Amino acid sequence: MATISSPGIGSGLDVQSIVTQLVALEKAPLKQLQTQASSFQTRLSTYGTIKSQITALGDAAGKLAGASGWNAVSATSSNPSAIGVTVTAGAPATSLTMTVQQLAKAQSTASSAVATDTAMGTGSMTIELGSWSGSSFTAGAGTPVAVTINAGEDTLTEIAAKINDADAGVSATVLKDASGERLLVRSKETGLENGFRITVADDDGNNTDASGLSRLAFAVGNANGMASSQSAQNALATINGVSISSASNRLSDTLPGMTLQLSQVTTAPVEIEVISDTDAVRANVQAFVDAYNTINATLANATRYDEATKTAGALQGDSTATGLHNALRSMMRSVTSSSPYTRLADVGIELQTGGKLSINSEKFNAAIADMDGLKSLFTIETGVTTTEGFGRKIQAFAKGLVDADGLVANKTTALQASIKRNGLEQDKVNERAQRAEARYLAQYTAMDTAVGKLNGLSAFVSQQITLWNKS
Repeated sequence: MATISSPGIGSGLDVQSIVTQLVALEKAPLKQLQTQASSFQTRLSTYGTIKSQITALGDAAGKLAGASGWNAVSATSSNPSAIGVTVTAGAPATSLTMTVQQLAKAQSTASSAVATDTAMGTGSMTIELGSWSGSSFTAGAGTPVAVTINAGEDTLTEIAAKINDADAGVSATVLKDASGERLLVRSKETGLENGFRITVADDDGNNTDASGLSRLAFAVGNANGMASSQSAQNALATINGVSISSASNRLSDTLPGMTLQLSQVTTAPVEIEVISDTDAVRANVQAFVDAYNTINATLANATRYDEATKTAGALQGDSTATGLHNALRSMMRSVTSSSPYTRLADVGIELQTGGKLSINSEKFNAAIADMDGLKSLFTIETGVTTTEGFGRKIQAFAKGLVDADGLVANKTTALQASIKRNGLEQDKVNERAQRAEARYLAQYTAMDTAVGKLNGLSAFVSQQITLWNKS
């Protein structure tokens, strides 16, 4: 861009001011383009909000479109300290009477006390899982695990670490008190089949005496080895008078959709009740109503013209937004093929002036007492969009709007293209203004120089005339 150090010196004109004003005229179209750009951005942002709220409406409708939104249940126990109960969606409503005769327990054994860091002897220990019946042991299906004990690594602490590393289905620890150290071995799992037997191959040649590694053997009736501190046993209980046995105190497969946690032996029957969770259904329906009201308010505000303030919403006059608003309202007035309810208003979900939904508590309470009928209003599947359940039709409608080729996505793409074109037009105006500024400065610089020369010539001529007159 052409510049001069002191434009206007020769002519006396404020060249910089003149050029600035001429460039401002060149940039005059920018104001309109910038106003357009701001409008495009506001509309794009508004459609982003609409997309988010439509998605939320679709999600809320989706919860009511399938079984999951209606299968919520709650469970209670008359004695949760003894028998806890949890349920998953879809668990059948039922009432049960339970008793607990015994809890499932893991087998535990303890060795005799020895002095700290006593060398217990060398050899090997073999651990087998299975069940005891009196002094008779029945091995389980698993493979016995052998643990080798070498010299220099045969203290109780070292032996416990080897047992734990062997992953034999038992855990070992060392108990220390005033009498010395004891090895404690316990089944990792409760239940009769998770008992264990420990046999030893003692390097001293005697596997059943009270010395060497034999002291850590365990078998019922073996007085020289470890002693039993707890026998393995199953939980025993009754459900509606039917006796059950379980290796675990957590009964997760006994009844469909229900988990029972046995914590105490009972002294009186415990009542378990599973009922439909109407509060969860109410919450799902309220979430649907709230999601609709949110998008309805957004569209209403965006498309209205406020006579009082003489201001228009971001999408006032936008046929896409107006059409979407009308379509949503119409959908809330539509019918389904369900029975006995065919309209939202039938169950107390009523459209108010301005398109807002509200819940008539009296009518909705009556409808929720007929859960199957209320569920049908939202979930019925007909294969015809207009008569599908409200959850299904609104979920599908919302998905169609926000899909990659949906109405909202297409509008967003169009606005992004308009913003890009607007930016290119602004660039063109700025480029023209830059070229014009350079041209104006060059022109006025040349003029300023020429006027300066003329002024110099005029002064010279005036001087000569004065000299002639004096002569």
